[in-house]
Amino acid sequence: MPLHRLLPAALAALLLLLPQATVAQGRAPVVVELYTSQGCSSCPPADALLAELAGRDDVIALSLHVDYWDYIGWPDPFANPAHTARQRAYARRMARRTVYTPQIVVDGTYDVIGSRRKAVANAIAMAAETPPAVAVALSNTAVRIGTGRPPPEGATVWLAVWDAWHETQVARGENAGRRLGHAHVVRRFERLAAWDGQALELPLDLAAARAEGRAGAAVVVQATGPGRVLGAAKLDF
Repeated sequence: MPLHRLLPAALAALLLLLPQATVAQGRAPVVVELYTSQGCSSCPPADALLAELAGRDDVIALSLHVDYWDYIGWPDPFANPAHTARQRAYARRMARRTVYTPQIVVDGTYDVIGSRRKAVANAIAMAAETPPAVAVALSNTAVRIGTGRPPPEGATVWLAVWDAWHETQVARGENAGRRLGHAHVVRRFERLAAWDGQALELPLDLAAARAEGRAGAAVVVQATGPGRVLGAAKLDF
């Protein structure tokens, strides 16, 4: 359920007036990637947890829908083969024998079952203890990345763009008859550039994403693999 439905109207209105922070207590926000599917009956609790995390300034919450459950009978309208490929790349790097849903990957380092609240909270807390390796600043027109020491495998700059909330009436598959809600549904996840440790400025056109009705964006600098997140920033539209 969206955050604004859980709050009294007056408090929700106050939250809308507060500035959106990209850094909490001097630390870049923790990147939380949920790999989910509307064809997975065990995913709704993880989807609900991600919706809660989406309301936190110290977290970049990303709902990445995969396509390998579509064969059951319900093609997830937000599934993207690129999300599946990214999850499989994590599995190879982490020496996991298979991929699964719901899976949460925190800062490219920790992976946990996405519905296990305590495990997710612990992973976020551990990630928050590691200082970012590089500063990232994001605006509507550009991303600026500071200097630093990239890992031996190199580093990649990613852009994620998401929708605030979607509800879907599922007609077939494991969740047949249920109305499912998803927060921060990723609609674009694309590589922007490599980062070699030097200061870097890249132009962006987030006005187009705003015009499409998207709700926010994030830039993530990550060890190639994908590996550990080195720095990140988000921007709510």
